[in-house]
Amino acid sequence: MSSTPHRPLDPPTVGALALAVAAVSSSAPLVAFAAAPALAIAFWRNTLSIAVLGPYSLARRRAEFRALTVGAGRREGLYCVLSGLALAAHFATWMPSVRLTTVAAATALVATQPVWQGLIARWQGRRLPLAVWAGIALAVVGAALATGADFSVSSRAFAGDLLAVAGGMFAAVYTAFGERARATISTTTYTTICYGVCAAVLLVVCLFGGVDLHGYDPGTWLAILGLVAGAQLLGHSMFNYALHRVSATTVSVLILLEAPGAALIAWGWLGQLPRTLALPGLALLLAGVAVVILGGARAGRRTEPVAVPADPAPLGD
Repeated sequence: MSSTPHRPLDPPTVGALALAVAAVSSSAPLVAFAAAPALAIAFWRNTLSIAVLGPYSLARRRAEFRALTVGAGRREGLYCVLSGLALAAHFATWMPSVRLTTVAAATALVATQPVWQGLIARWQGRRLPLAVWAGIALAVVGAALATGADFSVSSRAFAGDLLAVAGGMFAAVYTAFGERARATISTTTYTTICYGVCAAVLLVVCLFGGVDLHGYDPGTWLAILGLVAGAQLLGHSMFNYALHRVSATTVSVLILLEAPGAALIAWGWLGQLPRTLALPGLALLLAGVAVVILGGARAGRRTEPVAVPADPAPLGD
């Protein structure tokens, strides 16, 4: 994966990022509310997203889909498939980790995603400014304080901690491949392939693992539909849209804002009061995000822009 230049931020991209953060913040409270296995929830949120995106994508993007199966387009198609595999691996590690360790520890450890994203960028040959690394460190520490990480020494909790770290790594890989795919592919086409691959992999995992995929109460199905409309279509898809203007590292840091957003929703909806350290943790997190964005903007001014195919579609873009 080579480095990909990005164009300057514009109001639609800023709006997409703000909407994405707000949407993904609803994910954890909805998962906590839903009375269904975590992997089953991950499968249905991707499958139902494909049910929404698929017909539209096939009707409007047939030529683009065909181009991904021949010649040089196969490489971009491969990026989409690999991104879907990484997203499935993220769900398959991160969601079970919450059942093995504490939610706070799992959330803090998966928040190491920007660190792995920075290492991937370095492996790609990019030299991230020192300010970006400092911002990543501030954001990760802030997320840990805001979520109240308390790490247990039991073997069960240790396994959950390892799964959460793996979840953060796979999330970074997912975003990195998405960055490469979005350099030339529209958001609609990319998300359709990525979510489709992810759903197929999770279906196999659920079937082999004996995970129940049906028989839920109406409230659980409503929560799953909320995840589809919010975290998946408005959250992941908006982040994917922004990848043609914002680096994968910056997107990974912005995703950390999900932690305080989820805490506010859980406070208002589920009555879960924020911790004492939540406010200073949030301050550190916001400071880290600001440092990463400003540091990335300075580096971006030294990068030539690249053309990205226009995608006027209102759905999934």
